Amino acid sequence: MGIFIIKTGVFIRARLRKLFYKLVYGKQISFGKSFSFRRNFILYIEKGGSVEIGEDSFFNNNVSINCLEKIKIGKRCLFGEGVKLYDHNHRFRDLTKSIPEQGFTTKPITIGDDCWICSNVTILQGVTIGNHSVIGANCLVYKDVPPHTIVKSGAGMTMVPIEPKGE
Repeated sequence: MGIFIIKTGVFIRARLRKLFYKLVYGKQISFGKSFSFRRNFILYIEKGGSVEIGEDSFFNNNVSINCLEKIKIGKRCLFGEGVKLYDHNHRFRDLTKSIPEQGFTTKPITIGDDCWICSNVTILQGVTIGNHSVIGANCLVYKDVPPHTIVKSGAGMTMVPIEPKGE
């Protein structure tokens, strides 16, 4: 009975949070059917930005999406705990100005369908992740990932094609 009460509380909290995001961001946010998330899901969309989340996508605890331009997430994607998405970066090359005064550069992020983004992954601006890809835990994703690819952390990004399973 206890777990039922906890799950019901999480479900109600998530529904209220979705409603809150729709009220705050209006047409800037699009949620697919059966989109769900756990505790501490943070969504920030700057004026002029847009976030699109496909149906049946799931976000575990402490996921943060920060959007100044555009972030598009496909259908049936899974996000582990602590995932961060940033479609922008600070400008910093003008030595006559402080970094906050220089503003941002922006490039959209696109994540295809059926992707698994494991825990503590950070995805940076301009990245496209192809359909059916897996991004391993603790990866910093700073360049495009082809469809059907596993990305492992280590010295840089190591990409390995997913081999089809024989019948």
